[in-house]
Amino acid sequence: MKLKEVVPWGRSLEEYTLMFNLTDTDLQKKILGCGDGPASFNSEMTSLVYSVTSIDPIYNFSPAQIQQRVEESYQEISLQLSLNKDNYLWTMFKDFEDICQHRLNTMKLFIEDFPQGLTQGRYQYQSLPNLSFPDKKFDLALCSHFLFLYSNHLSLDFHIQSITELLRVAYEVRIFPLVTLGCQLSPYMQDVLNHFNGADFSLDLEIITVGYHFQHNGNQMLKIRKKFGG
Repeated sequence: MKLKEVVPWGRSLEEYTLMFNLTDTDLQKKILGCGDGPASFNSEMTSLVYSVTSIDPIYNFSPAQIQQRVEESYQEISLQLSLNKDNYLWTMFKDFEDICQHRLNTMKLFIEDFPQGLTQGRYQYQSLPNLSFPDKKFDLALCSHFLFLYSNHLSLDFHIQSITELLRVAYEVRIFPLVTLGCQLSPYMQDVLNHFNGADFSLDLEIITVGYHFQHNGNQMLKIRKKFGG
């Protein structure tokens, strides 16, 4: 991955809580964050003495390199948001300037926490569909704005392999959102549901409407849980 291809866009603990319907009990679990990027989720959770391990290819770069890319991307992201503002609901954020400032604040928290988090192993340079963790390492795996969102870039096979890997390392997987960048339900959704509802699996699958709604049609997550504790 080349850093110039990365568009940093970090989200906060509050947003994760809404996106994934995280309860107080959920927050106390051992959590894996997949594709967390420059989110402040790990930093904020750590300050509350919770356990989160975040993975992302961007963690191969230095804090200074990521900070530079954040600054380079800001104007581009602001412009795209303003040009495509009709794709979003402006209830959580009043306008694109408001959300951009929120993103800058969350990414600042990440940058400040990143060096220590790397040392502590809270941020790891890994990516789907192959992870180095042992089986059942985590209670809960969260995948934010990666699977399904980039259906035009990632194949159905990649989605199935990635979800299978997440179910290997965690007892439960939650994925948000279920729509593409064009705000349409991912064309892979039914195939994914059919695959994991198959006879070879012992899983509970549920599509849940959540409290986070910024993208049009983007207020649902997929929850996959192993039956009988996996």
